[in-house]
Amino acid sequence: MNINFELVLFEATVIAGVIALADILYFAPRRKLKTPEKAMPLIMDYARSFFPVLLIVFFFRSFFWEPFRIPSGSLEPTLLTGDFILVNKFDYGVRLPVIHCKIHDIHSPKRGDIIVFRWPPNPSYDFIKRVIGVPGDHISYINKILYINNQPVPQTYLSETITKTEWGSERVVNEKQEDLLGIKHKIYVSTMKVDHDYRDIVVPADSYFVMGDNRDDSADSRYWGFVSNRDIIGKGSLVWMSWGGLKQGIRWSRLGWVIH
Repeated sequence: MNINFELVLFEATVIAGVIALADILYFAPRRKLKTPEKAMPLIMDYARSFFPVLLIVFFFRSFFWEPFRIPSGSLEPTLLTGDFILVNKFDYGVRLPVIHCKIHDIHSPKRGDIIVFRWPPNPSYDFIKRVIGVPGDHISYINKILYINNQPVPQTYLSETITKTEWGSERVVNEKQEDLLGIKHKIYVSTMKVDHDYRDIVVPADSYFVMGDNRDDSADSRYWGFVSNRDIIGKGSLVWMSWGGLKQGIRWSRLGWVIH
C-alpha cells in the first residue's frame, strides 16, 4: 500500500489546528469559569502541543525541502539504493500543497538535473530520474548511445564493474562518464543486455524526457513516456544519509554529497 504522506500530514495538521483553536476560543474559557483548577483534557493538550510542530513540518516540507529515499538502483552509480536525499521544492516554482497547482514560476528543469516526480502511469508513486530532454529536443538512443538534437552525447570508458539488479542478481557492466552537453556524470551500460533503439523522439511542450544513469536497469521515458511539468515534485540536491543495509551500515563517505 502506497500512503500519501503529504495528505496524511495535511489532515493531521488541520485536525490538530481545529481542535486547538476550538479549545482556545471556547473550551478553555468555559473551564476557567466553571473549575479553574480542572486539568486540560488530554486531546486538547495533545492538539495544542503538536499543532505548531505539525504546521512547521508541513510548511517546510510543502514549500522548501522534502526527504526522499532512493528505492532502487536505476540511478547508479550516481545514487545508490538506500541513499536518503533532500529534494529542493522551490527551485522549480511554488506549488500549493496537496493539489499541486503552481502559483509562481522560478526556474525550469535543465538537462542533467535529477528530478523527483509523480510517475505518469500511476501518480501515487514517486520516481526519480535524470532529465535528458527538455521541450523541443529531438532524442534518439541508438546502440546504447544517446543523441540530443542529432548530436551524440560523448561517453568515456572508465572501468568494468559488477552491480546488482533490482532482484539481487549480479551483472557485469561498463562504467562510463557521459558528458550531457556540459553536465558530466557516470553511467552504467551493460554489454550483455540488448536494448531497443529509439529514434527522433520529440519532447512536447511543458514535458521532459528522463532516464536513469543505470541505463539497462531503469524504467524511464523510453518505456512509459514523458514527465509533465505538473507532475514534477522537485530537484534532488543533497544526500543527507546513506544506509547500505546490515552488511555496509551507514555509508559515511556519501553524507553531505551534493547531487549532480
